[in-house]
Amino acid sequence: MTLLMGAVAYDPKVVTIWEGFRAWLRSQGLPFDFLLYSHYERQVEDLLAGRLHAAWNSPLAWVRARRLARTRGREVRPLVMRDTDRDLTSVVLARHDAPVTTLADLKERTVAVGAVDSPQATLLPLALLRRAGLRPGEDFTVRRFDIGTGLHGDHVGGEREAVRALLAGEADAACLVDANHLLFGREGTLPPGGTRVLAQTEPYDHCVMTVVDTAPADLVEEFAGLLLSMSYADPEVRPLLDLEGLTAWRPGRTAGYAQLEEAVDGAGFYDAAGRVTAEEYAP
Repeated sequence: MTLLMGAVAYDPKVVTIWEGFRAWLRSQGLPFDFLLYSHYERQVEDLLAGRLHAAWNSPLAWVRARRLARTRGREVRPLVMRDTDRDLTSVVLARHDAPVTTLADLKERTVAVGAVDSPQATLLPLALLRRAGLRPGEDFTVRRFDIGTGLHGDHVGGEREAVRALLAGEADAACLVDANHLLFGREGTLPPGGTRVLAQTEPYDHCVMTVVDTAPADLVEEFAGLLLSMSYADPEVRPLLDLEGLTAWRPGRTAGYAQLEEAVDGAGFYDAAGRVTAEEYAP
Protein backbone atom coordinates (compact mmCIF):
# COMPACT_ATOMS: atom_id res chain seq x y z
CA MET A 1 0.00 0.00 0.00
CA THR A 2 1.08 3.58 -0.71
CA LEU A 3 0.54 6.37 1.79
CA LEU A 4 -1.39 9.08 -0.07
CA MET A 5 -1.24 12.70 1.06
CA GLY A 6 -3.12 15.74 -0.21
CA ALA A 7 -1.68 19.24 -0.55
CA VAL A 8 -3.14 22.48 -1.91
CA ALA A 9 -1.33 24.05 -4.86
CA TYR A 10 -1.35 27.64 -3.65
CA ASP A 11 1.84 28.29 -5.65
CA PRO A 12 3.71 26.49 -8.47
CA LYS A 13 6.51 25.69 -6.02
CA VAL A 14 4.19 23.24 -4.24
CA VAL A 15 4.81 20.77 -7.07
CA THR A 16 8.56 21.09 -6.64
CA ILE A 17 8.29 20.79 -2.85
CA TRP A 18 6.30 17.58 -2.73
CA GLU A 19 8.08 15.96 -5.65
CA GLY A 20 11.23 16.48 -3.62
CA PHE A 21 9.71 15.08 -0.44
CA ARG A 22 8.29 12.12 -2.36
CA ALA A 23 11.70 11.26 -3.79
CA TRP A 24 13.34 11.51 -0.36
CA LEU A 25 10.64 9.54 1.47
CA ARG A 26 10.75 6.80 -1.13
CA SER A 27 14.53 6.68 -0.86
CA GLN A 28 14.01 5.98 2.86
CA GLY A 29 11.73 3.05 2.03
CA LEU A 30 8.30 4.68 2.52
CA PRO A 31 5.80 4.09 -0.33
CA PHE A 32 4.46 7.65 -0.62
CA ASP A 33 2.58 9.72 -3.16
CA PHE A 34 0.60 12.95 -3.18
CA LEU A 35 -2.39 14.60 -4.84
CA LEU A 36 -2.69 18.33 -5.44
CA TYR A 37 -5.91 20.28 -4.86
CA SER A 38 -7.07 23.69 -5.99
CA HIS A 39 -8.68 24.47 -2.62
CA TYR A 40 -8.82 23.15 0.93
CA GLU A 41 -12.53 22.33 1.09
CA ARG A 42 -12.24 19.53 -1.49
CA GLN A 43 -9.08 18.22 0.19
CA VAL A 44 -10.77 17.98 3.58
CA GLU A 45 -13.81 16.27 2.11
CA ASP A 46 -11.61 13.71 0.35
CA LEU A 47 -9.68 13.06 3.56
CA LEU A 48 -12.89 12.25 5.45
CA ALA A 49 -14.19 10.20 2.52
CA GLY A 50 -11.11 7.98 2.77
CA ARG A 51 -9.64 9.02 -0.57
CA LEU A 52 -6.58 10.36 1.25
CA HIS A 53 -4.65 9.08 4.25
CA ALA A 54 -3.13 12.43 5.20
CA ALA A 55 -3.65 16.08 4.30
CA TRP A 56 -1.25 18.99 4.61
CA ASN A 57 -3.88 21.29 6.05
CA SER A 58 -4.22 24.97 6.78
CA PRO A 59 -5.40 25.78 10.32
CA LEU A 60 -8.88 26.48 8.97
CA ALA A 61 -8.86 23.13 7.14
CA TRP A 62 -7.91 21.45 10.42
CA VAL A 63 -10.94 23.02 12.11
CA ARG A 64 -13.25 21.77 9.37
CA ALA A 65 -11.68 18.29 9.30
CA ARG A 66 -12.15 17.94 13.05
CA ARG A 67 -15.79 19.05 12.88
CA LEU A 68 -16.61 16.80 9.92
CA ALA A 69 -14.92 13.84 11.60
CA ARG A 70 -16.83 14.31 14.85
CA THR A 71 -20.13 14.52 12.98
CA ARG A 72 -19.39 11.29 11.09
CA GLY A 73 -18.15 9.34 14.09
CA ARG A 74 -14.59 9.43 12.80
CA GLU A 75 -11.32 10.76 14.14
CA VAL A 76 -8.55 12.91 12.73
CA ARG A 77 -5.36 13.79 14.52
CA PRO A 78 -2.47 16.22 14.06
CA LEU A 79 0.61 14.26 13.04
CA VAL A 80 3.36 16.84 12.56
CA MET A 81 3.77 20.55 11.93
CA ARG A 82 6.65 22.79 10.99
CA ASP A 83 8.58 24.60 13.72
CA THR A 84 7.49 27.79 11.93
CA ASP A 85 3.80 26.87 12.35
CA ARG A 86 3.88 27.31 16.12
CA ASP A 87 2.99 30.42 18.11
CA LEU A 88 2.20 32.86 15.32
CA THR A 89 0.36 36.14 15.94
CA SER A 90 -1.60 38.59 13.80
CA VAL A 91 -1.51 42.37 14.10
CA VAL A 92 -3.85 45.27 13.43
CA LEU A 93 -1.95 48.21 11.94
CA ALA A 94 -2.80 51.90 11.64
CA ARG A 95 -0.89 54.70 9.95
CA HIS A 96 1.51 56.41 12.33
CA ASP A 97 0.12 59.86 11.47
CA ALA A 98 -3.56 58.87 11.85
CA PRO A 99 -5.74 59.74 14.87
CA VAL A 100 -6.18 56.04 15.60
CA THR A 101 -4.31 54.78 18.65
CA THR A 102 -6.59 52.08 20.07
CA LEU A 103 -9.05 49.53 18.72
CA ALA A 104 -11.88 51.64 20.10
CA ASP A 105 -10.83 54.41 17.70
CA LEU A 106 -11.82 52.15 14.79
CA LYS A 107 -15.53 52.64 15.48
CA GLU A 108 -17.24 53.95 12.34
CA ARG A 109 -14.00 53.57 10.39
CA THR A 110 -12.75 51.10 7.74
CA VAL A 111 -10.63 48.04 8.45
CA ALA A 112 -8.85 46.27 5.55
CA VAL A 113 -8.47 42.50 5.80
CA GLY A 114 -7.30 39.64 3.60
CA ALA A 115 -9.40 37.01 1.88
CA VAL A 116 -12.67 35.89 3.46
CA ASP A 117 -11.10 32.51 4.37
CA SER A 118 -7.79 33.80 5.73
CA PRO A 119 -7.35 32.80 9.38
CA GLN A 120 -4.45 35.16 10.00
CA ALA A 121 -5.62 38.24 8.09
CA THR A 122 -9.40 38.09 8.50
CA LEU A 123 -10.95 35.58 10.90
CA LEU A 124 -8.57 35.95 13.85
CA PRO A 125 -8.14 39.75 13.69
CA LEU A 126 -11.90 40.29 13.34
CA ALA A 127 -12.42 38.03 16.35
CA LEU A 128 -9.98 40.27 18.24
CA LEU A 129 -12.07 43.29 17.31
CA ARG A 130 -15.26 41.51 18.40
CA ARG A 131 -13.71 40.85 21.81
CA ALA A 132 -12.96 44.59 21.99
CA GLY A 133 -16.68 45.25 21.53
CA LEU A 134 -16.60 46.20 17.84
CA ARG A 135 -18.97 44.31 15.53
CA PRO A 136 -17.74 43.86 11.94
CA GLY A 137 -20.12 45.43 9.45
CA GLU A 138 -21.98 47.29 12.18
CA ASP A 139 -19.49 49.26 14.26
CA PHE A 140 -16.94 49.47 11.46
CA THR A 141 -16.71 48.74 7.74
CA VAL A 142 -14.76 45.69 6.61
CA ARG A 143 -12.89 46.11 3.33
CA ARG A 144 -11.93 42.62 2.19
CA PHE A 145 -9.39 41.61 -0.45
CA ASP A 146 -10.48 38.21 -1.76
CA ILE A 147 -7.31 37.11 -3.51
CA GLY A 148 -6.78 33.36 -3.69
CA THR A 149 -10.12 32.40 -2.19
CA GLY A 150 -10.10 28.73 -1.20
CA LEU A 151 -6.41 28.84 -0.26
CA HIS A 152 -7.16 29.83 3.35
CA GLY A 153 -4.79 32.77 3.31
CA ASP A 154 -1.80 30.86 1.88
CA HIS A 155 -1.75 33.45 -0.91
CA VAL A 156 -0.45 36.63 0.75
CA GLY A 157 -1.83 38.93 -1.94
CA GLY A 158 -4.86 39.85 0.13
CA GLU A 159 -2.69 40.97 3.03
CA ARG A 160 -0.44 42.99 0.75
CA GLU A 161 -3.45 44.76 -0.80
CA ALA A 162 -4.91 45.45 2.66
CA VAL A 163 -1.67 47.17 3.65
CA ARG A 164 -1.63 49.16 0.41
CA ALA A 165 -5.19 50.32 1.08
CA LEU A 166 -4.11 51.46 4.55
CA LEU A 167 -1.15 53.43 3.18
CA ALA A 168 -3.32 54.97 0.43
CA GLY A 169 -5.80 56.27 3.00
CA GLU A 170 -8.54 53.94 1.76
CA ALA A 171 -8.67 52.17 5.14
CA ASP A 172 -7.95 53.19 8.72
CA ALA A 173 -6.43 49.85 9.75
CA ALA A 174 -5.08 46.71 8.13
CA CYS A 175 -4.88 43.13 9.44
CA LEU A 176 -2.09 40.67 8.69
CA VAL A 177 0.07 37.95 10.19
CA ASP A 178 3.09 39.29 12.06
CA ALA A 179 5.54 37.45 9.76
CA ASN A 180 4.14 39.36 6.77
CA HIS A 181 4.30 42.58 8.77
CA LEU A 182 8.06 41.99 8.98
CA LEU A 183 8.28 40.82 5.33
CA PHE A 184 6.44 43.86 4.00
CA GLY A 185 8.81 46.07 5.95
CA ARG A 186 11.86 44.35 4.47
CA GLU A 187 10.54 44.50 0.90
CA GLY A 188 9.49 48.15 1.18
CA THR A 189 5.72 47.72 1.02
CA LEU A 190 5.60 49.21 4.52
CA PRO A 191 7.76 52.34 4.88
CA PRO A 192 9.93 52.53 8.02
CA GLY A 193 8.02 54.21 10.84
CA GLY A 194 4.92 54.61 8.68
CA THR A 195 2.58 52.47 10.78
CA ARG A 196 1.89 51.49 14.37
CA VAL A 197 0.55 48.25 15.85
CA LEU A 198 -2.84 48.85 17.46
CA ALA A 199 -3.31 45.31 18.73
CA GLN A 200 -1.91 41.80 18.47
CA THR A 201 -3.64 38.45 18.84
CA GLU A 202 -2.62 35.78 21.29
CA PRO A 203 -0.27 33.15 19.78
CA TYR A 204 -1.86 30.48 17.58
CA ASP A 205 -0.70 27.57 15.42
CA HIS A 206 -0.84 27.39 11.64
CA CYS A 207 -0.52 24.45 9.20
CA VAL A 208 -0.67 20.84 10.37
CA MET A 209 -0.33 17.40 8.77
CA THR A 210 -3.71 15.81 9.46
CA VAL A 211 -4.28 12.05 9.34
CA VAL A 212 -7.58 10.18 9.35
CA ASP A 213 -8.34 7.06 11.39
CA THR A 214 -8.75 4.89 8.28
CA ALA A 215 -5.11 5.46 7.27
CA PRO A 216 -2.70 2.50 7.58
CA ALA A 217 -1.22 2.95 11.06
CA ASP A 218 2.18 1.49 10.24
CA LEU A 219 2.72 3.76 7.25
CA VAL A 220 1.48 6.79 9.16
CA GLU A 221 3.94 6.19 11.98
CA GLU A 222 6.77 5.63 9.51
CA PHE A 223 5.80 8.85 7.72
CA ALA A 224 5.86 10.81 10.98
CA GLY A 225 9.14 9.27 12.08
CA LEU A 226 10.86 10.11 8.81
CA LEU A 227 9.66 13.72 8.79
CA LEU A 228 10.70 14.22 12.43
CA SER A 229 14.11 12.74 11.65
CA MET A 230 14.91 15.28 8.93
CA SER A 231 17.88 17.39 9.98
CA TYR A 232 18.63 20.86 8.71
CA ALA A 233 22.29 19.94 8.96
CA ASP A 234 21.80 17.28 6.27
CA PRO A 235 22.70 18.84 2.89
CA GLU A 236 20.36 16.43 1.11
CA VAL A 237 17.23 17.54 2.96
CA ARG A 238 18.04 21.17 3.71
CA PRO A 239 16.82 22.40 0.29
CA LEU A 240 13.48 20.64 0.88
CA LEU A 241 13.10 22.22 4.31
CA ASP A 242 14.02 25.63 2.94
CA LEU A 243 11.41 25.35 0.18
CA GLU A 244 8.74 24.37 2.70
CA GLY A 245 9.78 27.12 5.12
CA LEU A 246 10.98 25.24 8.18
CA THR A 247 14.13 24.12 9.94
CA ALA A 248 12.56 21.13 11.72
CA TRP A 249 9.32 19.16 11.86
CA ARG A 250 7.65 19.03 15.29
CA PRO A 251 4.92 16.75 16.69
CA GLY A 252 1.43 18.03 15.90
CA ARG A 253 -0.69 19.59 18.63
CA THR A 254 -4.24 20.93 18.92
CA ALA A 255 -4.01 23.54 21.69
CA GLY A 256 -3.04 26.28 19.24
CA TYR A 257 -6.39 26.20 17.42
CA ALA A 258 -8.74 27.30 20.21
CA GLN A 259 -8.71 30.95 19.07
CA LEU A 260 -9.54 29.96 15.52
CA GLU A 261 -12.41 27.73 16.63
CA GLU A 262 -13.88 30.77 18.41
CA ALA A 263 -13.26 32.99 15.38
CA VAL A 264 -14.95 30.50 13.04
CA ASP A 265 -18.03 30.42 15.27
CA GLY A 266 -18.08 34.19 15.66
CA ALA A 267 -17.95 34.69 11.90
CA GLY A 268 -20.35 31.84 11.12
CA PHE A 269 -17.78 30.40 8.72
CA TYR A 270 -18.47 26.70 9.40
CA ASP A 271 -21.24 25.26 11.53
CA ALA A 272 -20.63 22.72 14.28
CA ALA A 273 -20.94 19.88 11.76
CA GLY A 274 -18.28 21.33 9.48
CA ARG A 275 -20.63 22.61 6.79
CA VAL A 276 -19.58 25.81 5.01
CA THR A 277 -21.98 28.52 6.21
CA ALA A 278 -20.10 31.70 5.21
CA GLU A 279 -22.45 33.37 2.71
CA GLU A 280 -19.72 35.16 0.75
CA TYR A 281 -17.34 32.21 0.47
CA ALA A 282 -17.13 30.35 -2.82
CA PRO A 283 -13.88 28.37 -3.18
